[in-house]
Amino acid sequence: MASPPSPIPIDDPDDPRIADYRDIRERDLVGRRGLFVAEGEVVLRLLVRAPRMATVSVLVAAQRVPRLTETLALLPQTVPVYAASQAVLDAIAGFPLHRGILALGRRRSPPMAEDLLSTLPPRALVVGLHGIANHDNMGALFRNAAAFGASAVLMDSTCCDPLYRKAIRVSVGAALTMPFARLDPGADMIAAMTAHGVTPLALSPAGRMALAAVTRPPRAGLILGAEGPGLPQEMLDRSMSVSIPMASGFDSLNVAVAAGIVLHHLAFAAGNPEP
Repeated sequence: MASPPSPIPIDDPDDPRIADYRDIRERDLVGRRGLFVAEGEVVLRLLVRAPRMATVSVLVAAQRVPRLTETLALLPQTVPVYAASQAVLDAIAGFPLHRGILALGRRRSPPMAEDLLSTLPPRALVVGLHGIANHDNMGALFRNAAAFGASAVLMDSTCCDPLYRKAIRVSVGAALTMPFARLDPGADMIAAMTAHGVTPLALSPAGRMALAAVTRPPRAGLILGAEGPGLPQEMLDRSMSVSIPMASGFDSLNVAVAAGIVLHHLAFAAGNPEP
């Protein structure tokens, strides 16, 4: 195993070398410059192994360095690893950083939606997201996509960034490993799917087919809308619209919960062999 980069001690929260980590909540929202923030040991372990991502630097609590030796050894020697006391780390981040681990990453050459769809295997699950603006939901949707064997996530131009710090954390790193692409503004998600042999399944409380009756096509695209507005009627009219039957008095679920139920059915239910 290669030797990990030697930790660089940081004693001053105002050290210019860690400026990109300072007040990370605010910086993550407005000052990212193409970077994203990974937080925690599990996410760092995925980041350094993710072929579509590059690790720019790492900042950790000094007492955590020994247990990270194997993970840090995967980094090129040119990637700086900064180590600080917990108090200095909290001052840099601007809040108590209980996980004690942060890293900056950059996505390598994001694929165009057309390119991503053109590389799908003959049997594939695609998760299509329309208007998902909540970072918790975005992270949970990526986690579900990874857990149930999706091949890709396709987002419209109004979706929030799955590489926002909280979305990555909620996804347990799946946002770093799941292939995804964003459609151009005004692009037609259903047309993009069908052009590549992907059958669109649109989830809605008003769906015409109950989930239990759905048999998965070889290439299936589960399209999900934001809680509240859901999917536009024209998308439902052009898709196989699907509903999840519920107890009387309820007609909807959190979008990530609903996605998990449908993806499980498409991946493992009777008549739907494993992905």
